Amino acid sequence: MWATWWIWVAGGFMLGVLEVLAPGFIFLGFAIGSVLTGVLIGIGLVGGNLPLLLVIFAVASLIAWLALRKTMGVREGQVKVWDRDIND
Repeated sequence: MWATWWIWVAGGFMLGVLEVLAPGFIFLGFAIGSVLTGVLIGIGLVGGNLPLLLVIFAVASLIAWLALRKTMGVREGQVKVWDRDIND
């Protein structure tokens, strides 16, 4: 079951839907990692060894999360602080 590529891709899409329902870039890295793992299984680069698949999933998810964090930025705070007047 774990070596079936479409299960990883379907799980990634489900995590993507979960990210839409609970935004905040929490599940998006996991979704990208899952889809990438499914693609690697689908094109035949990795076999059906579950520990290897979990390591690939974890590394891909971490790299995706770090890339998203770098490109989307870190929130400094929710409140906008105005340091000058718009009419100045």
